[in-house]
Amino acid sequence: MLAVMAASMARAAGRLPVNKNIEWGLGSNLWNYFPRVPFTDILDVMKDTGFTALRVTQFPQILQTYNITTAQMAQEVSKRGCHIVTISFSPPSHDAARRAEVITNAKTAMTFLKEFGASRLVVFSPNRTNGATPGAFKTMCECFNEIGMAAGEMGFRAGLHNHMGQIVQTPEEVDRCMAMTDPKLFHFSPDTAHLYLAGCDVVATLDKHKSRLMMADYKDAKKLANAKPDTFDRESIFDLGDGEVDFPGCHRVLKSIAFKGPLIVDLDIARQGPRASYERCGEYVVNKLESVYV
Repeated sequence: MLAVMAASMARAAGRLPVNKNIEWGLGSNLWNYFPRVPFTDILDVMKDTGFTALRVTQFPQILQTYNITTAQMAQEVSKRGCHIVTISFSPPSHDAARRAEVITNAKTAMTFLKEFGASRLVVFSPNRTNGATPGAFKTMCECFNEIGMAAGEMGFRAGLHNHMGQIVQTPEEVDRCMAMTDPKLFHFSPDTAHLYLAGCDVVATLDKHKSRLMMADYKDAKKLANAKPDTFDRESIFDLGDGEVDFPGCHRVLKSIAFKGPLIVDLDIARQGPRASYERCGEYVVNKLESVYV
């Protein structure tokens, strides 16, 4: 019996995450904390660990950073069976005077994503200091609706990505933003770590807004004893299963709505390097989450 169990565990440890209803992915931003490598090295880690969906950050600068064209990127991604599924879009949505610029940039980002067959745009809220301006929250939500309208016209969905240190951070702010945006236009793309660090009940938050769930970041976290209010310390981020977020509970919410889409394990830190972290995250997915929902 022990031999059978050991063999079963060995097989599970060696399996890659199943990409069925869920597309497991990662974010390119992690590699900014390491010496620069060719973009193809990121794709090789994705292919080898089963996290085949990519969220691109720092667009359009990333093309210059890695000295790669959109066509070359598409070729290399396709060669490895990987997918670019979204970008991190961080517009000055609190500033009504820049609304036209924001919509133009959103369309540019989605035009880039269309080259890869993507159909989702992840939208961050502005820096928290901008929220002190009277009417900033309302202006931001109005802008989100316009981004959502432009997204719909291009066959996309756009959705909120919450974050520490940004206007939409706390449980109340997440709910307020969801209430002040049109559910037909603007969706929800939460980050589990940032929900947790901001004091949200992560599972309850996903469940509350599950009808608008577009995609999500599955990111684990622990609350640091010396954490400063309204700030983010990447040392609070951990490989899946090493933190305090209830991912089986999150997965049960996904199962309840028959969720189909990307989950991005967007690590901000990899203490043993990106490949080692994503291998560990993959083991957690296989051993703890696939029994709930794949």
